[in-house]
Amino acid sequence: MSTSIHPTAIVADGAQLGEGVTVGPFCTVGPKVILKDRVSLQSHIVVDGVTEMGADCVVHPFARIGGPPQHLAHKGEPTRLVVGERNLIREHVIMHTGTEKGGGVTTVGNDCMFMSGSGVAHDCHLGNNVIMANQASIGGHVKVGDFVFLGGSCAVHQFARLGRYCFIGGGAIVTKDVIPYGSVWGNHARLEGLNLVGLKRRGFSRELILALRTAYRMMFAEEGTFQERLDDVLENFSDIDQVVEIIRFIREDSTRPICLPSE
Repeated sequence: MSTSIHPTAIVADGAQLGEGVTVGPFCTVGPKVILKDRVSLQSHIVVDGVTEMGADCVVHPFARIGGPPQHLAHKGEPTRLVVGERNLIREHVIMHTGTEKGGGVTTVGNDCMFMSGSGVAHDCHLGNNVIMANQASIGGHVKVGDFVFLGGSCAVHQFARLGRYCFIGGGAIVTKDVIPYGSVWGNHARLEGLNLVGLKRRGFSRELILALRTAYRMMFAEEGTFQERLDDVLENFSDIDQVVEIIRFIREDSTRPICLPSE
């Protein structure tokens, strides 16, 4: 499969294009861009900065990939954006490179979907199979685990962490960390329970879901202190990796507090 560049597209000297790459009408590809095999830029797309895009990504019109961070401290340093494979990037999506103080790189995993108008800010790190619905936006330095779903028009505060398989409701304003497998809604977002629909869709067994629900109830019961309840959950469910993952997530050092049901 040969590479195809439309006559109206501009591909700068130095850009590296793999086999079967398609650069459609009125696209611009910068001199430090790497497009791996079979990347498809449909039309009117800008990919610039020090940006690498993995194989089989498809980018729809008017997306801006690899733009400089929206950060006053950025003075043009050659920070990076690394996008994995098989990502679907729809219209008007933006993804920014990192900042020097934030580690210098923004990363996106594999098999993600970014719906129209969604945005990934500087120094974010996204896992695999993440879905960002229309107009969803995450601030700088946000960490997003695998299989996270971000609903339309939600906004996530900088430095927040979104644990694996969690669900962010449409329009939610997330100012705190969200536990793995959790579901949050509202402004400001509060924890409404587990992401049961997502867990069932991803093939989690009935037994595992029951264990997670029981552990969740214990964590957020009214008896004792929160730390005491976490100790009890860890003692009773030490053989359930997913429960242990939640406890570790809560106890991990973070600049943001945990989103709780009472908030």
